[in-house]
Order: sequence, then structure tokens, then C-alpha cells
Amino acid sequence: MNLFDLKGRVAVITGGNGGIGLGMARGLAACGARVVIAARDEAKNAAALAELGEHAIAIHADLTAPGAAERLMAHVLDQAGRLDILINNAGTNRRVRPELVSDADWAAVLDINLTALMRMSRAAHPALAASGRGRIVNIGSMLSLFGMPFSPAYAASKGAVVQYTKACATAWATDKITVNAILPGWIDTELTQGARRDVPTLNDAVLARTPMKRWGDPSDFAGIAAFLVSDSAKFVTGTSIAVDGGFSVQG
Repeated sequence: MNLFDLKGRVAVITGGNGGIGLGMARGLAACGARVVIAARDEAKNAAALAELGEHAIAIHADLTAPGAAERLMAHVLDQAGRLDILINNAGTNRRVRPELVSDADWAAVLDINLTALMRMSRAAHPALAASGRGRIVNIGSMLSLFGMPFSPAYAASKGAVVQYTKACATAWATDKITVNAILPGWIDTELTQGARRDVPTLNDAVLARTPMKRWGDPSDFAGIAAFLVSDSAKFVTGTSIAVDGGFSVQG
């Protein structure tokens, strides 16, 4: 018995062409899901498709554009015929202190991290309900749990992701849709590589606080994603699971 069997299921992963998103895409594809990558970078989309195999699909999508979520859902249903899984992974950050954050910075971060996530979930709801075993996984952050001085908009958006996850979990349980969140810690991605260049002390600080004494890798998300969208997690909803090597439990 394969506890994580996803054969016959269709999964949309926003921002799934790199980093944590691609790590989760690999995991779902390995379990038999047909993966749909929704992201803006055409070159990265093509590279992800080449790796994920002939059954994967890539759709160019700017999720901040009006009507983008509805158009994406229509395209997925036209190309794949169904939707069983939505992973809201697309996100961005602006590293600036609260007293310096501009309205434009604030809007740019919340538009993709929170508003686009809401729109995608809303647009996907009918198809997920029709599936009879719909799954949504929202990507939060360790900043959903505690504060740092240089990412106020990011922290506000990711804290809201956890509360939105709980709201949808309670609202859609009778539709047989589970809604959970994954909270990544310090993961080795393009985004955090930029942070390490900007903050020379960051690497040592992360390693000092992380019990596992390493940065996370996108491959660390393949298993948790496969679990949360599988039948093994059919009675798990409204949860937020940290994937951070123990960083968030340190005092």
C-alpha cells in the first residue's frame, strides 16, 4: 500500500518553477500526480518541465493581474480536465525596516503573498469541491510565528496566511477540502542567497540558532507536501507545520 499515492490527481503549484515550489513539485510528481507549474519566468518554467516529465504542464501566470486566478483555473481544467490539489507557493519580499516601508513596497508584497493566494483559493474552490478530496497547501513562513525588524510587510502577509488557512479549513471541511500551511525556515534559495549577500552575518546567525546546524534545502519539502495532499492526511486540516530544522522552537 502506497500511503502517498497521487496517481490520477492534478496539482497546481504557483511559483513552482524553482526553490521550495520546485522541491514540492518533484515530490508530488514522484508520487504520480500530474503537476501544473504556474509562474512568470518562461525559461525557468521550461527547465522545470524538462525535469518533471512529459505529463507536467507549465502555464505563464502573473497572479497579481486582474482575473489571473480565474483564467489560470480555466486553463488548468481545459488542459488537465480536473483539479485536486492547489499549493499556494508564489511569494516575494522587500527587506526594509517598518519606518521606511513605502505604500508601494507594502502593496507589492501583500498583493502576491496574500491577495493572490486568496484569489487562487477562491477560484479553485469549485473544482476542488468537485474532486471530492480537494487539498490546499499554503506556504507561510517562520515569520508567521515571530518577528524580525527588516521584513514588516512579509511578516504581516505570512501571519495572515496562517489565519486565512484556518478560516478556509473551517469553511470548506464539509466540501471535503483540507487546507493546511507549511512554514519554511531558512532555506537555501535564490531569495535567501540575496539576503545573505545583503546581511553578511546572516549565515552564521542562522547556523548558530538552528539545532540541525544547516540551512534547509528545497528537497526537504517534497515529503511534507506529498503527505499533506495525500489520503494519509485526509483528517488533517487547519494546521501549520514548521519545516525549519528546529529554528522556531529555540528560545
